[in-house]
Amino acid sequence: MAVKDRDRFSTATRLRLLGEQTAARVYRSQTRRQARRSRLTGRAALLALVLCSLIVALAYPIRQYVSQRAEIADLERQQAQARERVEQLRDLKARWQDDAYAEQQIRLRLHYVLPGETGYIVIDPDAARQSRADLTSAARPWYDNIWDGVDRSDKSGR
Repeated sequence: MAVKDRDRFSTATRLRLLGEQTAARVYRSQTRRQARRSRLTGRAALLALVLCSLIVALAYPIRQYVSQRAEIADLERQQAQARERVEQLRDLKARWQDDAYAEQQIRLRLHYVLPGETGYIVIDPDAARQSRADLTSAARPWYDNIWDGVDRSDKSGR
């Protein structure tokens, strides 16, 4: 029986040692996983910190770039409008250099008539209701209308 107790003791000892070794392996593998996890978490945190820093560092220059591009687009639009206005004024200048156009405008705006012609001013009743200012300008002498036109163009030029 002493032999059997010794075998049983040695088997129990072996099982206990085997269990302890297995437990140690499991514990080591868990600590390695945790170490990996913590290492990855630290790396991920560092990566997130770097990305956030880049975003913060680049936010202001990107905002400036976008606002400058918008300003450039606005200035280009204004420049195109100015070019268009210059073309309109060149066309108008060319028309005024034509004697027939100048004569037509003088007759229309100043109610000017050539010698031997009779001038009439017909007042539209609808127009009379719309604006009394137009009626008063039609009833005034032509030179007053000219001076008013000069004054208006002088004010719009400023």
